[in-house]
Amino acid sequence: MEKIIAIVGPTGVGKTKLSIELAHKLDGEIINCDSTQVYRGLDIATAKVTEEEMDGVVHHLLSFKELEEEYTVYDFQRDARDCIEDILKRGKTPILVGGTGLYLKAVLYDYQFEEEQETKQYTSSNEELYERLLQLDPYTQIHKNNRRRIERYLSYYDTTGKKLNEKEKAKPLYDFILIGLTTDRDTLYERINRRVDEMLRMGLLEEAREIFDKKIWTKAVMTPIGYKELFPFFKGECTLEESVALIQKRSRNYAKRQYTWFCNQMPVTWFQVHFEDFNETVQEILQTIQNF
Repeated sequence: MEKIIAIVGPTGVGKTKLSIELAHKLDGEIINCDSTQVYRGLDIATAKVTEEEMDGVVHHLLSFKELEEEYTVYDFQRDARDCIEDILKRGKTPILVGGTGLYLKAVLYDYQFEEEQETKQYTSSNEELYERLLQLDPYTQIHKNNRRRIERYLSYYDTTGKKLNEKEKAKPLYDFILIGLTTDRDTLYERINRRVDEMLRMGLLEEAREIFDKKIWTKAVMTPIGYKELFPFFKGECTLEESVALIQKRSRNYAKRQYTWFCNQMPVTWFQVHFEDFNETVQEILQTIQNF
């Protein structure tokens, strides 16, 4: 099996910076593993890497789908594996970066997606369906407002008696090391709050307003945190401060869910980030990779 590197962790913890450093030192190319960064026009709220931050490193699976297009985990599995094979053939190191755990797991493990069966229709409220989902899968990354995915999960369980996360015992396809970046909760939450403020300075309000004015309400827009929270402000239903506070709150909650999911679903090697001297973190991780 070929060696590849994957980097995970919540927003604001340094995944992008680490990936660039490792790519330079290990002759690597980066594969985006964030389900929302594949879309054009979703840049600021998704914390998409900028041209300047790329620092000449080749990136794959960024900004290549339109907001109106459907892009599933099955599509990502196929495209990411094609990227991995191409990078390996050229003698370089694939580095997957992102916080969408299901996408990453689908790529690294031998998951076979079956032809989708017709999903049952449920009359219960979103809250009732989500509570049932949590009973079956307490560590789910499915958002409580994503009724379509919740119904798909429950439909599969009601039809087969099996949970989707127990569908099959998949085996790893690659020899990979999974690097996780972490920090203490107070530091993380402070960084998340500051990052939202920085996004506003970078033009988040204008980016969200353009999407709102075009009346694009697709899954691509409604899934990430940072756009839909501003729509009530544009409608005059709340203040900007209230929308920003909601973005910060949901971002903190999502970070907590990410930690829980990765700790329970994948063999992550966690590293405390030294924000005052990030190179120390890089060197620790490089040493671990070399030993691996």
